[in-house]
Amino acid sequence: MKKLLPLFLAIVAALAYCFWPKNNISEELRAAIESSPRSTELTALYESTPRESKRDMEYLMVNMPVADRDTMSLALLAENVEYATRARKEFEWCKSLPEDVYLSDVLPYFVVDEVRDSWRKELYELYAPEVAECKTMEEAIKIVNSNIPRMTGVDYNTLREKTNQSPRESIRQGMASCTGLAILLVDALRSVGIPARFAGTASWHDNRGNHSWTEVWLDGEWRVTEYYMPSKLDHLWFMADASKANAEDRNYAIYATHFGGANDWFPMVWCDEDDNLPVELLPQTIGAENVTQRYIDLAYEQYTRHLEAGTHTFLRIAGYADASKREHSGDRVAMGVDVFCGTEQMGGGLTAGPLRDMNDMFSVLLPKNCDYELRYYNAAGELQRQSVHLGEEPQTVAIALK
Repeated sequence: MKKLLPLFLAIVAALAYCFWPKNNISEELRAAIESSPRSTELTALYESTPRESKRDMEYLMVNMPVADRDTMSLALLAENVEYATRARKEFEWCKSLPEDVYLSDVLPYFVVDEVRDSWRKELYELYAPEVAECKTMEEAIKIVNSNIPRMTGVDYNTLREKTNQSPRESIRQGMASCTGLAILLVDALRSVGIPARFAGTASWHDNRGNHSWTEVWLDGEWRVTEYYMPSKLDHLWFMADASKANAEDRNYAIYATHFGGANDWFPMVWCDEDDNLPVELLPQTIGAENVTQRYIDLAYEQYTRHLEAGTHTFLRIAGYADASKREHSGDRVAMGVDVFCGTEQMGGGLTAGPLRDMNDMFSVLLPKNCDYELRYYNAAGELQRQSVHLGEEPQTVAIALK
């Protein structure tokens, strides 16, 4: 009898498709299903979807990449819809979302081109109890973001297997690059009904490489955050670099992903294994919008207006455990350092440690063409004094425990 069950289900699915009441579905859904070699299986999946979730399933089937529609696990798609619907019903902030925001930034089962694996159920079960007492979405965002390294066991590390890791791949290794961390954070937020999307640039203005981060939708607008919760939204270490982004040049523009109906595409530079492919030839499979100007506007208030007079520039300081080893993120160490001009302290703080992005450095905005002194302690507890002359251009200085 058990051997006949798969055959029986196949016959039922085929009959369902043949006699499916076409007037009960939209033209878009019918066209999407009929264009797939798996039309019978897709029909059966839609028919078996609970009434309260059919709208969500239809949206995904219509807007998902053709390759996913034709090949990905339908059980994964069903699980994604089930748990997205659960979050929509359970959390007040998700209930009150505009329909388009929920559909494009909570419901999707993927972020960019990562492996399509099961993450929503696992992350929901991890975070739903943590945010259960939160009264607002902002509270929930802080809970998810501030606890994600501890709860998932994933930290920043350049020794990860690949750039575009799925949540499951990152959790298995306990490490990820900025791209993998952004994917994981987006999915963790979405798992408890918080709209989130992936953002980034193909390259900073000085060609030192790409960077990826996360945006959250809060009180009607998109806000900037990142793995390892910053002190407050919209204030991140790369804002000074973002101020020099170029909306007209895809190499240096900033994009945010958009699922369904996007009029632009995200430049996934990690797809270029040789690092010499023109950005226009990268895969154009992930929808996006150009958000460069918003970042320039944010950066203006934080940095640009202080730079426009032409009197200041940045001194960036990187700390290492050993001065002879500066290749990997694990070589870096968080060190306290103070910046002086004569007897006047101009700034101070901690250098970025091994879990921070390699482009993330402790930076101080200082008057140009002046001499400064860095004061810090080495591994033996001895006070070190390092002189630095800051000229017209930003300068990066390395300090080390030994």
